[in-house]
Amino acid sequence: MPLQPSGARGVEGRVEIASEFVGGLKDLEGFSHIILIYHFHLSRGYCLEVTPCLDSEPHGIFAARAPKRPNPIGISAVRLTGMEQGTLFIKDIDVVDGTPLLDIKPYVPEFDSVATGKIGWLSGKAQGAGHRKSDNRFL
Repeated sequence: MPLQPSGARGVEGRVEIASEFVGGLKDLEGFSHIILIYHFHLSRGYCLEVTPCLDSEPHGIFAARAPKRPNPIGISAVRLTGMEQGTLFIKDIDVVDGTPLLDIKPYVPEFDSVATGKIGWLSGKAQGAGHRKSDNRFL
């Protein structure tokens, strides 16, 4: 399991939409990327301090992207490569098979991309995320 979408480049997947929500997919094919919002359904309980896979020091859960959260919600920006009826074909997916999807939003660079100079404790460590896999510490 990749730690972040950057570690899932080229990984293909699909999102199956329940029939009652298929009408909401209208015009989504015009976007190259979408944001998936989902429930970390395998995560039980939460910790307010965690030691993330990219560090050996504990950090507050709100300063980390760990799945054991008070509200176990995850987000991933993925590439939309096709649609067929109620199925979305995607790439760059870092989500466990069978994960319940809560919502889909179109990725719009003018809205969703933020240039920043500070990334806290991840400074100098984020580049390594693309080569790391989950070590199951949060199950």
